[in-house]
Amino acid sequence: MLLAVAPAQAQLFETKAGQAFMIDADTGTILFSKDPDKPIPPASLAKLMTMEVVFNAIKAGRLTLEDKFQVSENAWRTGGASSGGSTMFAALKSTIRLEDLIKGVVVQSANDGCIIIAEGMAGSEENFAALMTERAREIGLTQSVFKNSTGLPAEGQVVTARELVQLAQHIWREYPEFYKFYGLRDFTWNKITQRNRNPLLTMDIGADGMKTGFTEESGYAIVGSVTRGGNRVFVAMSGMSSERERAEEARKLLEWGARAFQKSELFAENEVVGEAQVFGGARGGVPLKAKGPVAIFIPITNKDRLIARIVYEGPLAAPVEEGTRVGTLRVWIGDTLSQETPLFAAESVGVGSLHQRAWDAVGELLVGWLR
Repeated sequence: MLLAVAPAQAQLFETKAGQAFMIDADTGTILFSKDPDKPIPPASLAKLMTMEVVFNAIKAGRLTLEDKFQVSENAWRTGGASSGGSTMFAALKSTIRLEDLIKGVVVQSANDGCIIIAEGMAGSEENFAALMTERAREIGLTQSVFKNSTGLPAEGQVVTARELVQLAQHIWREYPEFYKFYGLRDFTWNKITQRNRNPLLTMDIGADGMKTGFTEESGYAIVGSVTRGGNRVFVAMSGMSSERERAEEARKLLEWGARAFQKSELFAENEVVGEAQVFGGARGGVPLKAKGPVAIFIPITNKDRLIARIVYEGPLAAPVEEGTRVGTLRVWIGDTLSQETPLFAAESVGVGSLHQRAWDAVGELLVGWLR
């Protein structure tokens, strides 16, 4: 079923990023998409998954913020100051509270902090990375694979922009008490104060997280979130050529996403969205509705770019029970598939009489000849 007609057009916004994906947090509307499913090395963005494993363990009661972890020689050498990477300067053989390790990883992007946690929770980074990938599958990330806790280059370690946004939104929804750490401007450990590496936090655009990363292979990357006027957007971007370009491209895309769309209710709760044809039923169709209201963010200045279709495999064979999942409402903004909402039968349709079934069979046969 076609609700509104408009030709597919180009993106409403352009970016220098090689890959980008942005959604509205409340409705799940995809506001921008550019090659979002290309596998890319995660770099330090892998630390978002490291923290999800930690947050999940705390929420489940397996860990507490007061638990202490020892700094091994491996963590000190591989992730400490001598490694040349991001570090919280953890002292060899010292013990550190988990809360401080979390702040070190979130604010300072500490490689040593990640390795300390990985060894403390799983005995080794290899074991912990397996937990990361397993946990990724549990929360719906189907392509991401992790080989270590830090995001340092490793063969086979990949993420996608789409799944990074899914992960960021998941952390925000499931662990609000820990998400706030991503907004900390600085953190001091071992008498060394380091500022948060996220450039968005100082731009006065409503940003409160999340993470930056860099690899030679895929360039500069970022996952960020902005809230404005009660609306929150999440973005993941990769493939920028410099720190400056990363900061500027992320700022522009997030600001555009926050101001260029407005929320619109397409269908109220229990409102019929459309109808699906029924074969061999007491009636020729069944009304469809979503589980709740259907809302989406649409472009303020390009409302005609909205296209919505009901998609289902049909005609449906009778009987059809009320509440049965029948199809999907798909909404496009320009050429971007922005939202998919499951649709269900709003009422039951029983099997029709022999006469009705016969006429449906003839109709289907004629349609079959025309196909």
